[in-house]
Amino acid sequence: MEFLSTASAEAVEAEWLFQYAAGAPPSDREILGLTARRLDGGVVLSARTDPSRYWSKALGFDGPVTARLIDAILDVYRAEATPHAMLQFAPDALPVDWEEIRLARGLRPGDRRAKLVAPIESLRPSGITDLRIGPLTADHAEAWAALVLDGFGMPHEGSLGLVAASVSHPQFFPYAAWDGDTIVAAAHLFVHDGIAALNSAVTAPTHRRRGAQSALIAARIGKARELGCRRVVAETHEALGGRVNSSTRNLLRVGMRVRYVRQSYLWDEDPWTTDHRAEAEVTARCYEALG
Repeated sequence: MEFLSTASAEAVEAEWLFQYAAGAPPSDREILGLTARRLDGGVVLSARTDPSRYWSKALGFDGPVTARLIDAILDVYRAEATPHAMLQFAPDALPVDWEEIRLARGLRPGDRRAKLVAPIESLRPSGITDLRIGPLTADHAEAWAALVLDGFGMPHEGSLGLVAASVSHPQFFPYAAWDGDTIVAAAHLFVHDGIAALNSAVTAPTHRRRGAQSALIAARIGKARELGCRRVVAETHEALGGRVNSSTRNLLRVGMRVRYVRQSYLWDEDPWTTDHRAEAEVTARCYEALG
């Protein structure tokens, strides 16, 4: 699968997250204490007062991970007075002394995510559903964003405007499934440097197992082909305890393949006062959101 480098696969994910944050309305940036910056080829998002702990993450670095890089990332979070963050590195970027580096800085393992990739010409999407599938227009942005946040168990305050704003961003192409006039499933397509990134996919609990996500995958791949994309990437949570991950299954079915599984690492400014239950609950909801 050398048609797409690890660095490119990581960079496109970092870019869509950066554009999400950079396009946030001032009111949401203030509520979350949100900043977004580029550092050593990667992206560092910091959200000092984000109760979901989702938006504070560092990823997309195109070189080997070093102690100096980790210190530079953590310096950003300390300067922003951000108490928690997630650091994401592709496995082949980690040095032989990674355990020593991370333990010295209090980084602990978080969730694991599979990176799926494919050349677009190899994909054979087919989605059959009784729901209406189509691109989203700006007048439905808030309802679409609300469904995305609800699916991932994230509060609306500080994030609703941020997610809704992406609907009008020129690199994002949002899609939805409707039951009558109600949006019941949502998914995003982000296009960068000829790469199509599938992300932000959720289905309302009332409408799971009706083919919504398979149909949304097909619609987004069709749009990516129309835009001239050559490669497709996506990220999914690794299955927990033998549970079936419907998101991964849907992507494998159309021809995508797991390139690698990435371990995330969590940092707390004060690890002795951190309640890790919130992280576990958000991760569990991610598995339930997709269907």
